[in-house]
Amino acid sequence: MLFRFSLYGFLKNQRYFEPFFILFLLHKGLSFTQIGVLIAFREFSINLTEVPSGAFADLYGRKFSMILSFTAYLISFFIFAISSSYWQFFAAIFFFAIGDAFRTGTHKALIFSWLRLQDRISEKTKIYGYTRSWSKIGSAVSIVIATLIMLLAKDYDDLFYYAAIPYILGIINFITYPNSLDGEKKDEVAIHDFWKHFVTLIRKSVKIKALRNLILESMSYEGLFAAAKDYIQPLLKSLALTLPVFLALEDKSRTAVVVGIVYVILYIASAYASRNSHRIVKKFGSEEKGVKFVWRITSASYLLLVPLFYFELYLPAVILFIILFLMQNLWRPMQVSRFDEFATEQEGATILSIESQSKSLATMLIAPVLGLLVDLTINFNLGGDYWLIAVIGLVISAVFYFKK
Repeated sequence: MLFRFSLYGFLKNQRYFEPFFILFLLHKGLSFTQIGVLIAFREFSINLTEVPSGAFADLYGRKFSMILSFTAYLISFFIFAISSSYWQFFAAIFFFAIGDAFRTGTHKALIFSWLRLQDRISEKTKIYGYTRSWSKIGSAVSIVIATLIMLLAKDYDDLFYYAAIPYILGIINFITYPNSLDGEKKDEVAIHDFWKHFVTLIRKSVKIKALRNLILESMSYEGLFAAAKDYIQPLLKSLALTLPVFLALEDKSRTAVVVGIVYVILYIASAYASRNSHRIVKKFGSEEKGVKFVWRITSASYLLLVPLFYFELYLPAVILFIILFLMQNLWRPMQVSRFDEFATEQEGATILSIESQSKSLATMLIAPVLGLLVDLTINFNLGGDYWLIAVIGLVISAVFYFKK
């Protein structure tokens, strides 16, 4: 099963469009504010279906939920590939959000169910970190493929067509999962049972102080990271055009090569970080102390990014962005493990979906703000384009570091 769990992560991250997604939208004529609104709509759509989809997975079957997720992604890829207007992108984003909603939390619950059946639940941080590392290896491989596609086809639209192939293979992989991992689902479930399960877990998340604090922490860390991480793409484009390398290539191909090289380094390093997250726990003695260490490094990184962005020092800024990616991949396995402490077998997917929904809510609020700040900085010539993003990141991360 470890092979199949890892294969899922590897195939899921064959999103050849991902390292070029912001550049794709900018190429279509969107402003940073419009992109922020689009991202906010994605997170709003996830919020509508995130927890109900987790309850659906717990009660009707996690395998079926994962198959529905990948089917929604396939529909999204097709719409993105053929869209040319701003409003068409909302339809593509909606199906992408459905894919995220039915996937996030559900596959983690599958892994934890297998660990319980194997009497290996004490290894949850290590095992989840291992399978997550294969997701990052998959991302590194996808970058190489995406770069080749851009060099040969030179069209962002083609990236979405090619991404459909591994997702079809992913559906085949899910079919091979044993039914025992679906948990203690009922043969027949009334709508009343569905909503009872949903409302019970919402109340539990609100009433238990420690769980409530975990949700707030995830909202802040993951919401900020999800809203800010893709700004590395226009940053890399600016870097590519200033470096005296690959001068024989046209601008789009030159950008593709630089993006490819940086993302390969980023994802390989992220895979290493995810696989060794359990070592941070061992070093500091607990997930709680390990998470505080991550907050410390994150705060310091944003602090340094403020002047680097303001004075447009792109190369060291890219290095710090990579450090932020590493911190997120150390943080994530520890945080997921902390959430699992509050979940029974049948509640697993729903609890983790509530956590993911909180992240979506935070991203929905933060993304348009960041886009607007970048547009204001550009339009009023207030210094480097992205320094206000670093200020927001510094404030949020510093608050949680000193709070812990």
